[in-house]
Amino acid sequence: MRRYVHGHAPTLLGLAAAAALMSAPPATAGPGGPSCDPAGRTFPLTTRIHGGPAVYEAGGGFATWYLDLVNTTPHTCAGVHPVVVLVDERHALKPAQPRLEFYDGTRTHPVRFESTDEDELVGAFGGAGLTVGPGKTVTVKVRLAVAEDAVPNEVTANAAVVQRHGDDGDWVGQSNDYRFGIGSAADPTSDTTPTPTPDGLPFTDAAEELASTGPAAAAAALAAVALLLVTAGAILRARGRR
Repeated sequence: MRRYVHGHAPTLLGLAAAAALMSAPPATAGPGGPSCDPAGRTFPLTTRIHGGPAVYEAGGGFATWYLDLVNTTPHTCAGVHPVVVLVDERHALKPAQPRLEFYDGTRTHPVRFESTDEDELVGAFGGAGLTVGPGKTVTVKVRLAVAEDAVPNEVTANAAVVQRHGDDGDWVGQSNDYRFGIGSAADPTSDTTPTPTPDGLPFTDAAEELASTGPAAAAAALAAVALLLVTAGAILRARGRR
């Protein structure tokens, strides 16, 4: 497993996410691609979350935000998977309460969260992954809603970004923090203005991929999801002891 060094403990989360993604069967992983910058020591993708509201109403509708991935290298980044992490102040947010979906054109695909021993929720974007050309920007449109049984809370979201190639991978980006509250009324000033459509979002429907590859590949993919929870929990415990 390769990685780019970028300072402190969140690198451990990226390695955990990468370990799970790399364990998925090649038949469902989508095409591989060259490394963004194999000799680099900083993240080749500049990553930013923007456009989300300051408050989500528990039981309210979806609000939109965006994840920008900017390739700062002269190399193509293929097989890129965002991994969203939610940390709430009260340690009360349950995996089923945030409903996160990402867009592939006009279609949406759910992101399933798993909890870790550090009371963090981790959700990996499925499908074949994104391709970001040299010097290009890809913007992933995301929407989030919160279940009505969620308690008032303060939440921080950020995204680690993992590039998959073959049976190996790199942690290639980390976003800014997006902080929001869970309350009784949504912020009426929420910014939901669409971002200009980027050059194609090469995500493919995970369900269609699993159906086309048969029950054996589907079982292996489900095992990879289980590994995400186990590995992330173990490594994040190590992060808490640093």
